[in-house]
Amino acid sequence: MRDAAIRKRRFSIVVPVYYNELNLHDTVPQLLALQSQLPEYELELVFVDDGSGDGSLRILKEFQSQHGQSIKVVKLARNFGSMAAIQAGFAQATGDCVGMIAADLQDPPELFLSMVRHWESGVKAVFAVRSDREESVTQKLFSSLYYRLIRRFAIPNYPPGGFDFFLIDRQIVDEIDRIREKNTNIMSLVFWLGFQYVSIPYVRRRREKGVSRWTLSKKIKLVIDSFVAFSYVPIRFLSVVGLVFAAAAFIYAGVVLYEWFHQGAVVQGWTALMIVLAFTAGLQMMMLGILGEYLWRTLDESRRRPLYVVDEVVAGPPT
Repeated sequence: MRDAAIRKRRFSIVVPVYYNELNLHDTVPQLLALQSQLPEYELELVFVDDGSGDGSLRILKEFQSQHGQSIKVVKLARNFGSMAAIQAGFAQATGDCVGMIAADLQDPPELFLSMVRHWESGVKAVFAVRSDREESVTQKLFSSLYYRLIRRFAIPNYPPGGFDFFLIDRQIVDEIDRIREKNTNIMSLVFWLGFQYVSIPYVRRRREKGVSRWTLSKKIKLVIDSFVAFSYVPIRFLSVVGLVFAAAAFIYAGVVLYEWFHQGAVVQGWTALMIVLAFTAGLQMMMLGILGEYLWRTLDESRRRPLYVVDEVVAGPPT
């Protein structure tokens, strides 16, 4: 009983890693340095290699062999995506509170010190919200539009600048592990759970080393996943458009029949009719595509395949 009473609390940090070979020699020491600033905690760093094809895994194992008490390396069988990697890290993290940070050092690790103090005061979630970015104008515009749409059509009151650098209580981690939702946005899911939170504004730094693997196709998938998972707007849009076009078609049919019966008018306008048919056919294909996104995700969930496959876990004291 006495040992349990004096046990140090554990602070885990999950770091998804994908082609971060050039960053890790800076990232890992900066995260390890948090231990000296949080002496009352046991620090646990959980690095999840998401199928990197460079030397990231080798570097992580080298650090783990030197700091085995603090570092755990999780190797996924292939690239499952950043959200799955975060979920894999949450499943391996054992901390009383768990942080999440990218491996490229665009987010300042020292901000975890403030996050931990907020958590100690009883707050279940602490979000580092981007007040600005040291990035290109295009990237800023894309991010601004994305979060405006999220706030307007999916999750009201979502932090305007968005966040993917945060700290959450063990209870929230357990809830996410229990949900195990595929094709989702972990950050949106954390916010959607509704626990009390605190926002800390910061400026996201420019990436100094390596090339981001956050491609346009991955950004588009994130947008689709976010709206399909957290908003009914796409389906409601289909319903409204369908009703509008159906009403217009009935009205037009009534006009044509009236002119034919009462005025004997010959129906004209083959070109206009073809334009309308082409437009409506394209619209129908778009609507089927939106329905297909929902149906595919339903099929994916029904298969009950794992979110990720862990190939190897390297943990324990230095050898």
